[in-house]
Amino acid sequence: MPPARKRSATIRDVAKAAAVSTATVSKFVNGSQRFSADVEARVTRAVQELGWSLNPMARGITTGQSGNIGIVILDIRNPHFTSMVKGAARSAGVAGLNLIVADAAESKAPELAVLRALARRVDGLIVSARLPQPVLQALFDTGTPVVFYGGPPPDPAYHSVCCDNYLAGRMLGRHLRDRGLRKISYIGFPTARWSAERWRGVQDAFEGEEARFQDYEAAAPVPEEGERLASVVLLSGDMPDAIVTFNDLLALGLLAEARALGVRVPEQVAVAGFDNITYGRLGSPSLTSVDMMSEAVGEMAMQRLAEVIAGAQTRHEDVLTCRLMVRESTTRQTPG
Repeated sequence: MPPARKRSATIRDVAKAAAVSTATVSKFVNGSQRFSADVEARVTRAVQELGWSLNPMARGITTGQSGNIGIVILDIRNPHFTSMVKGAARSAGVAGLNLIVADAAESKAPELAVLRALARRVDGLIVSARLPQPVLQALFDTGTPVVFYGGPPPDPAYHSVCCDNYLAGRMLGRHLRDRGLRKISYIGFPTARWSAERWRGVQDAFEGEEARFQDYEAAAPVPEEGERLASVVLLSGDMPDAIVTFNDLLALGLLAEARALGVRVPEQVAVAGFDNITYGRLGSPSLTSVDMMSEAVGEMAMQRLAEVIAGAQTRHEDVLTCRLMVRESTTRQTPG
């Protein structure tokens, strides 16, 4: 027979070992009241020796907080969001908070259901700034502390952490301009408010140059849409010099279909995206992309949310510095 499971220490065991009341133990570990140095030393020693920790549910009853934080990502298959979760989890661990991850699956109905369910279980939420307005309003109505990621906050009363999407587009556009490319197509995702900002930045980089632009709309920011639109863009009879996509997943889908169509990248057309996901770096050709600092965004968003929950009043709109990662998919020789 396996040995009987050892009983976990309780708050009563700690109180007995420290020769104090259970109320004293609870108030001390929650930080809601200070005691004499002798009492605090006895409680600390008892907690350490017994290996006791306050049950999160009990802590919620005492402090009104669960110790849980929710992060709602838009597609768990997208490495951009999983990197963001990694950064948020690191900050949550430092703050002693539990991170609950929910996948909204790029769909309005699940977004609303997920947020309503999470708001009842967490002390705060990290969510995308491109959630639909009805979903945002439902979130605001709960009164839950929120930090947004991806773009400026949809309401100036809230915090946000993001990169400058216009600057990211302009940075990429300048690279294409310097490569001598003048016919530029963009596969955007209009549901995201900053898709237009990225495209505007790309176009503005060609100011003073004779350049031609064409944009297309993806129904979702996924590889399958990149594959579907590849033939539309590449076989239109007037192939562009370069194709920029809203994110790397669209670009990777387009690259795969370009190979199937016999279109050579970058010899015939350059391709670039945004997010700098690992798969883009490992592909062939490796993908030029703008690093939107996914992990750092998650880490900073978690730090800001912890501050809000702790009572901080100052509102922050943190804009991190993006980086252009030039790789094989755009490095063809400048036309002579």
